[in-house]
Amino acid sequence: MALLEIKNLTIEYEVEKVVVHAVNDVSLSIEQGETLGLVGETGAGKTTTAKGILGLIPDPPGRIVSGEVLYKGEDLLKKSNKEMRAIRGEQISMIFQDPMSALNPTMKIVEQIAEVIRLHKDCSEAEAQRGAIDILEKVGIRGERGEEYPHQFSGGMKQRVVIAIALACSPELLIADEPTTALDVTIQAQILEMMRELKTEFNTSMLLITHDLGVVAQVCNKVATMYAGEIVEYGTLEDIFDRTSHPYTEGLFNSIPRMGVRAQRLKPIEGLMPDPSDLPGGCYFSPRCPYATDKCMREHPPTVDIGGGHLVKCHRYTEGGLANG
Repeated sequence: MALLEIKNLTIEYEVEKVVVHAVNDVSLSIEQGETLGLVGETGAGKTTTAKGILGLIPDPPGRIVSGEVLYKGEDLLKKSNKEMRAIRGEQISMIFQDPMSALNPTMKIVEQIAEVIRLHKDCSEAEAQRGAIDILEKVGIRGERGEEYPHQFSGGMKQRVVIAIALACSPELLIADEPTTALDVTIQAQILEMMRELKTEFNTSMLLITHDLGVVAQVCNKVATMYAGEIVEYGTLEDIFDRTSHPYTEGLFNSIPRMGVRAQRLKPIEGLMPDPSDLPGGCYFSPRCPYATDKCMREHPPTVDIGGGHLVKCHRYTEGGLANG
C-alpha cells in the first residue's frame, strides 16, 4: 500500500461568481521512502494540490469538489480540523517556499522549533528545547545560534531553519514547495544535499514541488508533470527524462540549456497557460501544442499507460492517435 495516494482530486475557487478550476481530477501516489517531483509552470496547480493534501484550502473561496487523499489508507478529506491539526507537523510536514513569511520575527529560532515539538510530543519544556537544538545541528546550524532571531540569519540559513521545523517531529511525509527558489545556486546545492541526507536518515517520503528540472534530476525517483491543474505525464525519473512523451514535458526540456548541445537560442513554449476560469474545450495544452489536431481541439484526452506505469494524457497515444498510425 502506498503511503499517500491521491485519487481524482478536484479543487475549485469561486471568486465573484467566477469558478476557477485550480486542480482537475489529479491522481498520484507516493511510496514509503520515495520522492515524487511535481513540476510545471507557475499557476499549474502544484501548491493548491499540496494544500489540498493538508486540508489547508481556504473555504470560502476554495472547495474540494471531489476525490480522496488516502494517507496510510485513511481519507484525510474526511477528517475533522482537530484530527488534521494532529497530523500536520507530526506525520505530514510542509516546507513553504518563502522562509521569510514562514518564521515568526518576534520569536527566537529555538523557541519556534521547540513549539512544534511540544505541540505533538508528550515532553517537558527542557526536552523540547534539547530536541530543537539537536535538529538545528542536524541541518548544519550551531546549537547556540538557536538563541538568535530570524532577522539575524541569511536566506539560506532561514531555509535550513524552516526545514528543521518541518523535520522536528520526524514526519513520514514531507511536502517541499519550491524549497530552493529564493536561494543562489551554491546555497541551493547545499540545501538539496542536506535534504537528501536527512530524507535517508529519517526514511521520509517527499513530495517536491518545483519548476526546476535540474532539481528533479538530483532528488526524485518519480516525476509528475502538471499543466492547467492536470497531471499530463507521470512516471519514473528515467521515463520522464529519457522517454519524454507529452508535448508539454518536451517543451519544458527544450526551454532549458543543455551541456554539449550547441544552439543559437532556446526554444520556449509558445503562448501562455490558459485562464483556469476559462479552460479550452479539448486538450488544455492544444492551443500551444505543435502536434495539435482537430481532435485535440474538440476532445479532452484520456490518460494512457504507454508501458510500465508511464502515464501520458495525450491523443497521440490513444487508439487511432498519431503514435499508432
